[in-house]
Order: sequence, then structure tokens, then C-alpha cells
Amino acid sequence: MDNLIDWFYGHVVGFLGNFFAAMGNMGVELFELEWVKAVVLFFSQLGWAMYGISLVVCAFEFGIEYSTGRANLKQTALNAIKGFLAASLFSVLPVRLYALAISLQGTFSAGLTGYGTSIGDVGQQIITDLSSVESIADMTQVTLDLGFGAITSPIMLLFCIILMAYAVIKVFFANLKRGGILLIQIAVGSLYMFSIPRGYVDGFVQWIKQVIGLCLTAFLQAIILVAGLMVFKDHALLGLGLMLSAGEVPRIAGTFGLDTTTHANIMSAVYTAQAAVNTTRTIAAAVTK
Repeated sequence: MDNLIDWFYGHVVGFLGNFFAAMGNMGVELFELEWVKAVVLFFSQLGWAMYGISLVVCAFEFGIEYSTGRANLKQTALNAIKGFLAASLFSVLPVRLYALAISLQGTFSAGLTGYGTSIGDVGQQIITDLSSVESIADMTQVTLDLGFGAITSPIMLLFCIILMAYAVIKVFFANLKRGGILLIQIAVGSLYMFSIPRGYVDGFVQWIKQVIGLCLTAFLQAIILVAGLMVFKDHALLGLGLMLSAGEVPRIAGTFGLDTTTHANIMSAVYTAQAAVNTTRTIAAAVTK
């Protein structure tokens, strides 16, 4: 009976982990829609346009610095190469990285829960366990422990169930919006293409950290939640703590610079776009004169 209950519980939790993986794949499949491809293509072309304008600005800046003897051809060429690589990959690599994170999350969840094992495997394990039983009395001494031994109050038990549902729902809604957040980050990333060839890469580095933080959160949140559900069966309070800690992954990632929000990135990108417009106007006015 213990083997059957473990198999059934593992498949229930495995189904939840597989469901979160399917939700993550919906975020990946979002980028396969025609209108989303058109939006990504638009911002990709916008990024290339910003990169081209930045190269013109770099040429003017290099000419000014060359006249004063402070020009650095090597650094200017290196910045142009960095900008070319960034313009080529900013609309493609985040989607591939997010798809990899979701794929790993589904694989790890299946490994933790045993999701996909057949009832025949459970039967074989039961036969193996029964072969070590020497008498009927040994079989009657088996007790079923669901980890609620330390919880004697029904109110406490209800409280644990409410917190478990809260942790699951929080991760559920977090998974729903990640595809849209990734699309916003790609759109914002196009505005940084003006700064990279000129040597200002701090904003783009922060954008890269946000993309990595988003993919890391998509991977860790579901894994920790599934691990907490698996522990909950044997140690209810410890499993509950693991499930609640899954909601803290974005905050901890933000502490280490892997912020998954878009507010700071959008403001930085707006300032970058304003600088690009002002610089272009200045160059146009200088050429006209």
C-alpha cells in the first residue's frame, strides 16, 4: 500500500510539474505566432537601425578624437563588433535560453517525482519488497505516515493546506506572464543598440542579467515547488517551507543583480532613446551647417 500511495502521490505532483512545464512551453510557443514574429522582427529591425545610426555617430566621434590625438581605433572597432553581436542575438538568444530553462525544468520535475513510471514498475517493486517479508506479522506492522504527526490541531492542518495552495497559485500566476515579460524585454533590448557601439554597455549588461534572471526564476520556482510537494508527504512543515521559499526566488535573484522586473530597464532604455534622438539631431544640424 505504501508503494501504491507513493506512486500515486508522485504522479499527482509530477502532473503538476508537467503542467508548469506545459505553461512555460506556452510562453515559448508565443514566439511562434505570426503576429509575435512580426513584432519581434520589427524590434529586430529597429535594433539594426539604432546600430547603424550608432556607427555613424561613432565615426564622427572618432574623427573628433583623432583630430585631438586621443582616438583609439582598436577600442572603436571592438565596440562595433560588440554592437554587431548584440544586434544579431538580442531577439533570438533570450527565447532559446528560456526554452532551455523550461525543458530542464520539465526533465528535473519528472526525475524528482518519478512521473512517467508505469504501474508495472510499482508492481515489480512490491514483489521485491514482499520477497523480504518473513511472516504475516511483519506485514501488519507497517504504518502509514503522511508527515502530519507533529500537527495535532485541525486548524493548523487547515492553515498548512491554505499556505500550500497559496504557494502553488503564486507560482501558477508567475508562469502565466513570463512569455509576455520576455517579449517586453526583447522590445526594450532594441533601444540599447545605440549605446553599445559607443562603448556604453552598462545598461545592456543589466538587460542581460534580467533575461538570465527570468530564465533562472522559471527553472528554480517550479523545481523548488515540486521538491516541497514531494517532501510535504513525509515532513509537512519542512515541505511547506520549501514551497513558500519558491516565491522568494525573484527577490533573491534581484539581490544578486538578476532582477526579473522591467521597470528599471524600461527607464534606462528611454533615456538611451532620448540620447540617440538628441545626438542624431545634433549631427544633422552640424552637417547642415
